[in-house]
Amino acid sequence: MSAAELDATALAALVDSGEASPGELVDEAIERIERLNPTLNAVIHERFDAARAEAAGDLPDGPFRGVPFLVKDLGCEMAGEPLHLGCRALKEAGVRSPVDSFLYESIRDAGFVTVGRTNTPEFGSTITTEPVAYGPTRNPWNTAHSTGGSSGGSAAAVAAGIVPMAHANDGGGSIRVPASECGLVGLKPSRGRVSKGPLIGDAWAGATIDGVVSRSVRDSAAMLDVISGRRLGDPYSAAPPVRPFAREDGVDPGSLRVGLAPTHAGVDTHAECAAAVDEAGALLERLGHRVETAQPPEFFDDRFAHHFVTILAAATAHDFGALAGVLGRPLTKDDVEPDNWAMAEIGGAVPAATYLASVDWMHAWSRRLQAWWNEFDVLVSPVIAVPPPQIGWLRDPEHGTERLTQILQFTAQFNVSGQPAVSLPLHWTPDGLPVGVQFVGAIESEPLLIRLASQIEAAAPWAARHPPIFG
Repeated sequence: MSAAELDATALAALVDSGEASPGELVDEAIERIERLNPTLNAVIHERFDAARAEAAGDLPDGPFRGVPFLVKDLGCEMAGEPLHLGCRALKEAGVRSPVDSFLYESIRDAGFVTVGRTNTPEFGSTITTEPVAYGPTRNPWNTAHSTGGSSGGSAAAVAAGIVPMAHANDGGGSIRVPASECGLVGLKPSRGRVSKGPLIGDAWAGATIDGVVSRSVRDSAAMLDVISGRRLGDPYSAAPPVRPFAREDGVDPGSLRVGLAPTHAGVDTHAECAAAVDEAGALLERLGHRVETAQPPEFFDDRFAHHFVTILAAATAHDFGALAGVLGRPLTKDDVEPDNWAMAEIGGAVPAATYLASVDWMHAWSRRLQAWWNEFDVLVSPVIAVPPPQIGWLRDPEHGTERLTQILQFTAQFNVSGQPAVSLPLHWTPDGLPVGVQFVGAIESEPLLIRLASQIEAAAPWAARHPPIFG
């Protein structure tokens, strides 16, 4: 079996046993980038010389010593490395991060060797990775189709076997959507599980969180041990687990009460996405879980979108002001993409009291939503309402925003509520496109989700499925 087929845990074991060296693994990952990336456009900033020097040096003796890794070019700042956020103004100015984020410190201390940074839509504001600044990232399952977003560059690279795991983050579905569209595991942690310091405390009123996309449940679990933990000054923190998350892999979750939500009356859900959820429900029943069609009444509240957009718009206007400080001048309409400019204009007109009223509404709504998990253990739903769309479908100047609103109806709720959720690769369309299924747990229930996900992985394994562009 080639290195491209192994997960990060297996590669770390090869280094630990002496069967492979960090330098060999890094060289192989670089070779795959050079060969596959011209087709995929997943990696936009290479750091090959630095990675080779780090691999040849004294790496930290962490759990992933010598394993090659990729970091999304949105958050996870690396001192001296490019930080363009998918924005052409930052790209043209050659902006670089002044500091390492706490997250990157954890990744580096785990022994990973970062070989580059990956493509993202401008400011991570949509679920397809097609920024004007760097062009579209293409799906290794079918290059005419999107990888999802905003962690689409990372997802394409992992799905293609370039690296076994890569950084991602999620403010409305940006870990889970790319995982779904690229056939990967995408675990969104609970609010406060991963620090966003030292530059910021939160974003989007606490709706954003960092994590990874991977090819195995055990990698995602072990990575959560690496990156989680409260840092000084964090405005939120999740309770630490009673034991390492990695130890939940393979543990029997018991018989769970599961609510199945394959469709919703207000969402035109594609038949393949609904079928994926129905198949997952049948599998869970065979595994001994109690499954019924059920969902929280608040899951599809018509008022949610209004308040979420109010918060995002205000945050975008704030971010534009912060970026003006980085550039030394105000952002102009020519600097950014039209959707983001429009969002900032909306946000700039939102009174402070209106913003705070939306935050208050979301807090009250989150309490009502989370009460459903007093009766159920897990909610199962689509990740998005369609299989991976074609490149350009969500960027259509006339219909793109309407299409985005229609299909992104299953994920952002749990960013706002702060609950953990995971997308698992359980379905493929007849033409070979992956469709993920979302599993949502109660707040801070990552241990339960990991147990369930590992049980599902054993019953319906996906490790042997590779896209046409692989390794």
